[in-house]
Amino acid sequence: MRTFCGRANPSTGALDWVEEEEYDFHQEIARSCYADMLHDHDRNQKYYEGIRSAVSRVKARGQKVVVLDIGTGTGLLSMMAATAGADVCYAVEVFRPMAEAAQSIVEKNGFSDRIKIINKHSTDVTVGPDGDMQEKANILITELFDTELIGEGALPSYEHAHQNLVQEGCEAVPHRASVFAQLVESELLWSWSQLQPLEVDGFLLAAPPAVARCAGAHSVCDIQLSQVDPRSFTPLGPVLSMFSVDFSRAVSSSFQSHSSQFAARSRGRAQVVLSWWDLDMDPAGSIVCSMAPSWTYPEPKTAPWRDHWMQSVYFLPAESSVNEGDQLRLTVCHDDYSLWFSLHQQIPQTEAPPPRPSCTCQAHLVWTRPRFGELNDRRRTESYVNALKSVLRDDSVCLSVSDGSLLPVWAHMLGAKKVFSLENSRMSRQVIEQISVLVGEPYFSTSLLPWHSLFFWFCRSALSGLLRPDASILPGSASLHMVAVEFQDLWRIRAPCGTCEGFDVTPMDEMVQKSLDFRESREAEPHPLWEYPCRALTRSESVMTFDFTQSVPQQPISSQGSLPFIRAGRCHGVALWMEYHLTDDITVSAGLTGPISEQGDCVWSRHRKQGVYFLRTPVESSGDGRSAVSYSFTFEPSLGDIKMDFNVTSQ
Repeated sequence: MRTFCGRANPSTGALDWVEEEEYDFHQEIARSCYADMLHDHDRNQKYYEGIRSAVSRVKARGQKVVVLDIGTGTGLLSMMAATAGADVCYAVEVFRPMAEAAQSIVEKNGFSDRIKIINKHSTDVTVGPDGDMQEKANILITELFDTELIGEGALPSYEHAHQNLVQEGCEAVPHRASVFAQLVESELLWSWSQLQPLEVDGFLLAAPPAVARCAGAHSVCDIQLSQVDPRSFTPLGPVLSMFSVDFSRAVSSSFQSHSSQFAARSRGRAQVVLSWWDLDMDPAGSIVCSMAPSWTYPEPKTAPWRDHWMQSVYFLPAESSVNEGDQLRLTVCHDDYSLWFSLHQQIPQTEAPPPRPSCTCQAHLVWTRPRFGELNDRRRTESYVNALKSVLRDDSVCLSVSDGSLLPVWAHMLGAKKVFSLENSRMSRQVIEQISVLVGEPYFSTSLLPWHSLFFWFCRSALSGLLRPDASILPGSASLHMVAVEFQDLWRIRAPCGTCEGFDVTPMDEMVQKSLDFRESREAEPHPLWEYPCRALTRSESVMTFDFTQSVPQQPISSQGSLPFIRAGRCHGVALWMEYHLTDDITVSAGLTGPISEQGDCVWSRHRKQGVYFLRTPVESSGDGRSAVSYSFTFEPSLGDIKMDFNVTSQ
């Protein structure tokens, strides 16, 4: 199957549409969370316990056990049900490559006589003598959840299943989901939602009224809350149970609202709601799979790690002051796919449920959550302001090339004669005067990997005829950096599973590896490494430099070298990032924000994603310097991209 696919072109800043063979399938598989889910022993174990319990209850009633498994993936949960004693399992999987892998796995494990793979969406499944299912199921097993619980369409799927595919009074695994929330004040998290007033060297930059009054977008911000230091927020209330969904009964996907009342525990600004959910695998609630962040555990290190289900951050439409003891009401609303929260100080409830927040200022539609945080970063802004002050004069004509940047505003406030801003790749030639200062962060909304910001260099080259001979370029250069790392947990998303809970799932491993071997899937991928702890096993090194004071060269730029392992550990891959050199003594890093500790601990920028190149096979390092990561980089000006290759060598 050939598909037209949009690819960000760093040399033009635009999306190039190219035809690729099986592109969507390979990308979906290679970047999927299938391996992460199979490595999640806590999830698998809880599902297995819940399935055995449900099968036992049906058998105790003297009934034939008929299972419907919606979203079967590898077929793991159906194989658990068959092992527990199910008579027949209908395993539904809409994604064709995954359904084919599930069929291979079921056959390999000897369950073909009791498990039927159905390659359809569950709403298209038919029941009857000539249907996909011979009869309705009395056990419903699903794994249709995302970080927000309902974002993958769980509610409509359950609603249809209860109406058409399962018996009344069926067992369900999971039996119940419960959503929890906590109101907090957090300068860090709130900076991801609203543009904050910022004062630098006596100059105050405040958000326009339309932006300041905007309720923002209602979309969830899903992150690894375990990596947010509890000292960076103040709880204003207890952890609240907001609502539960019983999956063994008819489920509605229509709009609903739920409220919880509580007394404020401390004084502060109500800004953010932290949320997660638990799954009760049995009716008694004795088998619980929790998504709670690690800092809610008595022993945080015992919290299971998972990336397919994280935690949610919701931003209130506006911050409000609360005092200790205030009687508050937190309300959550949801439709069939999303949730949103609101806070009220009127008790009892008298007003109608709040409408879904919507962005009216456009900023929340243009800037991502990390982008808001980046623009609100005082230290980062001070670096740019100081660099601008060093080159701006009364007669400076300044041109900014970045998407959604505040640098033009700062340049104007600092006294530039004229300031122009180009916000997209369609370079306007209507700039009449010669440019004396060209500035960029650089930031572009089309950038996926760190080096895609080299689009700034291509813009600078296109504008060469408009630049004065003595024009200042900020940043003057950029450098690509790398370090070999051992991940605490992120390695799981690319590690083969082999055997999972006693079942052979190697056909899935082979399918994923085939997609990883696909041309584009062999490249680095973007990850926010502040959410995924890692240890540096080598020193960090600048491996390529790009001189923005000169135009992009016509010939490729290459770099080779090696980094010795100086710490013992298991090398899973290489982390890559860009650093921008505004002046000789001012540098802004989009990767490491401080020195690597003696133990190899790394502190990463929260604002940009870094590149991660996973080694095909992890490598053990003794840390004695006798083995090293050799690298090869080639910057291709015609493509605007960087090709790379890594190998581990020993002396």
